[in-house]
Amino acid sequence: MLPVLLLFLLPVGGGIPAGVLLAQSKGMGWPVVAGLYLVSDVMLALTFEPLLRLLVRLAAKVPFLARFGEAMKVAMARGAASFGGTGAGPFTLLLISFGVDPMTGRSAALAAGHGFLIGWAFAIAGDMLYYAVLAITTLRLNTYFRDPNTTVWVVLGAMIVVPMVVRRVWAKPTAEALG
Repeated sequence: MLPVLLLFLLPVGGGIPAGVLLAQSKGMGWPVVAGLYLVSDVMLALTFEPLLRLLVRLAAKVPFLARFGEAMKVAMARGAASFGGTGAGPFTLLLISFGVDPMTGRSAALAAGHGFLIGWAFAIAGDMLYYAVLAITTLRLNTYFRDPNTTVWVVLGAMIVVPMVVRRVWAKPTAEALG
């Protein structure tokens, strides 16, 4: 179980598909694997939160960090408006964590005024959804490729390309693009 947990702790996207395939090769059930991923998220919360709190304290003394914090609050308000909301509510925070990473989701939750438990609950819930999508995709693709290395590379490529395609498709056309 430790090698799977260590793969989940990697700060790069390849940890999920590699961990899922390693767990499958070891005969581990999906509830255990999902539980290991949840443990990795809790470990992340316990290590990242002190750093985040330090940045907040430093922002009171460092003008650049104060401006960055204010910019983040403005960005959260804009992001929430694009989802039809007026603030960084639960759905928006889940999407931030799902679409970027749990640390960004937690930072957004803190900027929106959410404390440790609720803030990390939103961040971890979004990240667990991301895990579920990647785990299911990885396992399904591996039934076609039957080679873990190929599967991991295809999933990693999709993690890079799919968001770019989605942004391009959903982008609102500008006046210049319309002619």
